[in-house]
Amino acid sequence: MIEETLASLVDRFNRHAERNPGVAQELKGVQRTIAIRFADGRAFGLELKEGRLQNLKPTAPSRPDVTVRTDEATFLGLVRKEIGPMKALVTHKLSVDGSLDDKLLFRKLL
Repeated sequence: MIEETLASLVDRFNRHAERNPGVAQELKGVQRTIAIRFADGRAFGLELKEGRLQNLKPTAPSRPDVTVRTDEATFLGLVRKEIGPMKALVTHKLSVDGSLDDKLLFRKLL
């Protein structure tokens, strides 16, 4: 279920970026590898490149630029907008490891 949800989010983000030229412009030149790690040990990787999320894989990259850590319930709550990213961060149900710029970038991806 998580992999399908991630694939759906990637698709939704890419469609949003296509419909909103400002998103593509804002992300122009930004390239990041992203790891998403779940509390149960599952991990996924993807890339942000050319204003699009791509190459979703069922393994985390060995040297990601950004690592997102959470549990399945929080992740699904974020997707369903039952919990906001700031609340998840403050309650330590979500963490984002990366530079400050990468953390700010993550907010745009949600």
